[in-house]
Amino acid sequence: GWCPLSPAGAQTTQLLVEPPWRPAVLWDWVTLTCQGLGTAGATTWYKDGQSWGPNNRDRIIVTESGNYTCDRPGSGLSPTVHVVNASPVLQVPARALLEGDSLTLRCRV
Repeated sequence: GWCPLSPAGAQTTQLLVEPPWRPAVLWDWVTLTCQGLGTAGATTWYKDGQSWGPNNRDRIIVTESGNYTCDRPGSGLSPTVHVVNASPVLQVPARALLEGDSLTLRCRV
C-alpha cells in the first residue's frame, strides 16, 4: 500500500513511498509518487536540495541514495523522503506515528 509520510491535509503536496517503510532502502527498488493539487505532470523533483530530473513526471524509481522532495504548483513542497544505501538498517512503517501506537520494526541486512 501507499502511505503518506506526513499527516498533512489534502491541500499539501504528499510524497508517497513504495515499499512503505522508512528510511527507504535503495536496494528495495524504491518508487516515489508526488501527489498534490495543480496540473498532473507539473512536478519538480529535488535531490539533496538541488533541482533534479526527471521533472514533469509524478512517479520516479530512485536509483541513488539521498534526500528527495517534490514540488507541485498549487500545493507546494512535499516532506522529505530519505533513501539510504545501508546495511543493516532499522525501518519503521512510512506513516504518521503517534505516541502509544503499536508498530512493527524491521531490521534489514
